[in-house]
Amino acid sequence: MRVEQLNEGMWAMTYLVVCDSTKKATLIDPVWDNLSDYLSLLEDQGLELEYAMATHTHADHITGCFKLAEMTGCEYVMWNDTPSLGVTIYVDEESSISMGDVDFHYHYAPGHTGDSMIIECGDYIFTGDFLFTGDGGVGRDDLPSGRTHMHWQALDVLERFSGQVLVCTGHDPPGTDMQTMEWNRENNPVLKMKSYEEYAEWQETTSANLGYVSKIKTALPANIFAEIPEDVPWID
Repeated sequence: MRVEQLNEGMWAMTYLVVCDSTKKATLIDPVWDNLSDYLSLLEDQGLELEYAMATHTHADHITGCFKLAEMTGCEYVMWNDTPSLGVTIYVDEESSISMGDVDFHYHYAPGHTGDSMIIECGDYIFTGDFLFTGDGGVGRDDLPSGRTHMHWQALDVLERFSGQVLVCTGHDPPGTDMQTMEWNRENNPVLKMKSYEEYAEWQETTSANLGYVSKIKTALPANIFAEIPEDVPWID
């Protein structure tokens, strides 16, 4: 198995997971803006896209999942009660999806959104916006379907994972090196908090500092209804 982080120079992370024995591939959290790059990469490496998976319904960019499913015939995978349309495979914690020698398992991790999940694959976990690297803490909980108390309670799901797994996040500054779960337990401030009150205060301060999500009015409806609008403001 091979894992490659894509979207160089962007805050939004996409991951390519490859089964070397079958040349099948999965894209986790692909961004619509970068579709041509993904398709070129797949062609250059001689890979067949089997799955496009979204860790949650994104509010800050348009997912590439539904267009990839339309263009390549791959399956579009999300958590089982997601509001997003176009999904072809719905998963829960009993689900296991195979891709050659690679197996994917799923862990419900709500809070940032109601349909947020962690994808486990070998020695990697893909956390979306549920958990960031080190000082990044976790994703904000003040966007649609976000629930601060649910995020705090759901942090217990991280106890399922060994310290050696590599935490692959959905957002971090470009060039960030992904770190192990053990490293994050020692360096992520949220994972060292002792009370919900402390966490809620951190969320309130962080969300205020981040401010308004500029792409939400375009990205969120596009992701829920699996439709690209005629006007995407940030695309020339």
